[in-house]
This record gives sequence, structure tokens and C-alpha cells, in this order.
Amino acid sequence: TQGMGIQVSILTGSTKTSVRNQLYEDLQTGATRVLIGTHAVFEDRVKFKNLAVAIVDEQHRFGVAQRSKLWKKSRITPHILVMTATPIPRTLAMTLYGDLDVSIIDELPPGRKPIKTYHVYDKDRIKCYEFIRSVIEKGQQVYIVYPLIEESETMDYRDLERGYLSVKAFFPNYSVAKVHGKMPPHEKDEQMQEFIEGSAVILMATTVIEVGVNVPNATVMLLESADRFGLSQLHQLRGRVGRGGEASYCFMITSYQLSKEARIRMKTMRRTNDGFEIADVDLDLRGPGDLQGTRQSGMLNLKIADISKDAALLSSAREDALQIIDRDPELSSEEYAGLKKNLDREMYGKMDWGKIS
Repeated sequence: TQGMGIQVSILTGSTKTSVRNQLYEDLQTGATRVLIGTHAVFEDRVKFKNLAVAIVDEQHRFGVAQRSKLWKKSRITPHILVMTATPIPRTLAMTLYGDLDVSIIDELPPGRKPIKTYHVYDKDRIKCYEFIRSVIEKGQQVYIVYPLIEESETMDYRDLERGYLSVKAFFPNYSVAKVHGKMPPHEKDEQMQEFIEGSAVILMATTVIEVGVNVPNATVMLLESADRFGLSQLHQLRGRVGRGGEASYCFMITSYQLSKEARIRMKTMRRTNDGFEIADVDLDLRGPGDLQGTRQSGMLNLKIADISKDAALLSSAREDALQIIDRDPELSSEEYAGLKKNLDREMYGKMDWGKIS
């Protein structure tokens, strides 16, 4: 924005009250032309003079009701652009017969190499550590990610705190950073900065590093108890490596005891780096959710169609519906009287969430 004469502001949960109050005023007067922020942007006090465009990055991290609040923050309905590397099932279903226009970037940036992905078992952890040592000796860095922070008596998988001690013992000559959601913000920032600057060569974390972390020198992602992550999380976490020009690797460690769905997730991750192909499998496993509600997974209550198997049929039905809307948007003609009656009965008393992506 330098030299453009545009006022850009930032709003997060840690923004000071005095700064917030001035920001609220600047938004309503139009002085602030661009607002960048976290979930804090959805707060009721955030109101715009004339919000024209809303861009939601990492769309899968926001709920339907949260995104709907954008509609109420301006006198006009803004244009909406949502972006994600992992289309959630709801979004995939919306692309078939919803109000989203979809653009797909299906190639890696220049100079990047596909990430090699492996599924290994607990007994192979030491071999993974030895491989990590060889990577570190080349001057590269490593992520090790856990699904839990503290040990749970009801679950049999490893946790970050115990893992941190074992990794420190295995790599006594290297600096290991640790990050999780329960740490004080300043401490978390310090640990992250050590990894970003390269003074720490291993970063051990929970899924707080799923998005927004860019360290091109990191080339290995090791996922502990990988069966406890969903496909979207696995794909996002794997995407933290392979951001430089060096060959990169993702190791998914699990026990031998895996559910059928977990084995499908592991196999899918090994087979492809394509976010849309992964979303297809996720759709089949979880269901697309309620297209006119707020539930973002689970099977649709369709009487005949199968959303995961009848994509061509549903796409054709969507085209027919669009043609009907073009001809008679109010369904006022006698030809569509029955259709209008059924829609009115189905939608009575419900809020239409279907346009909120």
C-alpha cells in the first residue's frame, strides 16, 4: 500500500482497546479502506460504511454462521471470495449445485517439488528420527506435530509433552522449539521466531501451525498419531513443507490398529497431493453437510441421489435449476406452481444459509 494513499488497518483479538475504538470509527466513516483481521472482524461492533468485497482466507477455519455476519456489516451485500487449499465437503457439494463460481489452481509454484508422503508404524519411529538427523545435518529444518497437548488416560496415542522430552533426548545437540495453543502468546511467538530464524531446527507443535506458517527451509513433516487427524488437517499440515526448492517429506506415524476409514485417509494422502481429490474422498467419508443449514459434515437427507456417487446427475440438475430461475425467478407461472409450493413448504421458517459459501 506504500505510495497508494490507502489507509489499511489490522484487527486481532489482541488489538488494544484504544486502537479498537479508533478503528471502529474509521471503518464507519470510511477512513479505513482495507481491514485485515482474524475472527475479531466478525464482532458486532465492526461495522463498515460501504463494504464491497470480503475475502476469507483459509475458509475451512471459519463457521457458516461466522461468515454470514459479513452480510450485516454494510448497507449493500458484498462480493465474497473464499480461499482454501482443502475444500471441505460442504464447499465441494456447493460447487455442484450451489451459488459458488470456482477457480482452481492445480499446479505448484515454479521451483517447488511434490512432497513425498509415507505411512509408517510406531516401530519405525527411530528410523524416522535417523532420517530427520540426516536432514538437519544438511542444514534443513523439521516439524513434528501431535494431536494432543497433555496425556489422556482414555487415549493410547502419544502427546506433545511426552514427545518433546523424548525428542530432546534423541537430539541433545540440537535446539528444539515447542508450540501449542495453551501457551502464553508472547512465549508462543518467541518459540516460533526461533524456528523461523533457524536457531531451532525442530519445531514440535499441535495443529496451531496448520495454517499461516511459512518456513521454506523446513523439509520434513512428521505427524504423530496421524490417524487422529482428518484429511483436511493432514493435507494442510503436509503443506507446511515443500515451500522451498529442496525435496520434502511427510511421515505419518500410526499404530497397526487402524479403522477402515483411517486406512483410507492414510492411503489417500500417500496417493495424491491434490486438494480437490482429497476433498472428494473426504466427501465420501464424511458427507457434505446441510447445504441450507450450518452443519458442515454428515449425509444429506436425499431420498434418491447419493452426493458422492451421482456428481454428474446433480450437476445436470443444477443446470436445469439455473435455467428455470433465468426463465421465471419468482416461479410465478402455472408451470412451476407445484415446484414453488414444495419449496415454500420446505423452506418455511428456515434461514437460507446457502449463499454463505
